[in-house]
Amino acid sequence: MSALDPALDLFLAHVRVEKGLSEHSVEGYGRDLRRYLDDLDGQGVSDWAAVTRRHLAAHLAALTAKGLSPRSQARALSAIRGLHRLLVSERISQVDPTEEVDSPRKERRLPVVLSRDEVVRLVEAPPLRTAAGIRDRAMLEVLYATGLRVSELVGLGVNDVNLETRVLLARGKGKKERIVPLGAPAAEAVKLYLAAAREKLLHGRRSKDLFVTPRGARMTRQGFYKLVNRYARAAGIARRISPHKLRHSFATHLLAGGADLRAVQAMLGHADISTTQIYTHVERSQVQRVYARTHPRA
Repeated sequence: MSALDPALDLFLAHVRVEKGLSEHSVEGYGRDLRRYLDDLDGQGVSDWAAVTRRHLAAHLAALTAKGLSPRSQARALSAIRGLHRLLVSERISQVDPTEEVDSPRKERRLPVVLSRDEVVRLVEAPPLRTAAGIRDRAMLEVLYATGLRVSELVGLGVNDVNLETRVLLARGKGKKERIVPLGAPAAEAVKLYLAAAREKLLHGRRSKDLFVTPRGARMTRQGFYKLVNRYARAAGIARRISPHKLRHSFATHLLAGGADLRAVQAMLGHADISTTQIYTHVERSQVQRVYARTHPRA
């Protein structure tokens, strides 16, 4: 065990408890910082007070040499910044070597979205003759109707959905809560699931979770990811489809239909509207492609 390790444990506990980050995010921080500590150890650093910008620059150069993308490097540097700021605030170190270090320039890639026809084919792919199929149809309907993150979807409780008023309570990053409207098709799909499938999956077990497996456990992110790709193949969609692409499609289709950017921001749970604005670029790029393909003098 390195002499630097206790600070890593302190930081991970801090972001888990004080910041309220999800276990998925905490695990990501842990991987990035474990690599950083191993690199510092390889550079002969055994005391946080001895870390300098030179050591940090060497680590960032090593990440580049390993082929990490600018986006991954920026994520790693964000974790390192947070760690050093905590060390200074806890007086474990007096200097923050990340000050005045610029983040690697991120590639601005537009989100990949499904067409409306692809969404319909995907959502209608689960068969309604089985309890699992009814559940999966309801999950896909809710995901596209609300733009939830997959972690928010699988984290829904039975009491988080009001089918009379057609709204649901989503718990996002940092445990922030928001109310999201639920469309009529999604509400009907959930009604069918509750009436005809959920109890069959539970086999007499009790659960507060909305979407459950035949073992009586909550549906997992990984399990749902596999289901989405299976249904995508069944729907004739050749490319790999993640649940997050339905979130991208939800936002893009809303904005293309004239929805207010601030309203979409609120439904997605984005803290910064600039994050939501990326979907206006997606919609604009699609319009340009259609124009170039169809206009006789494009």
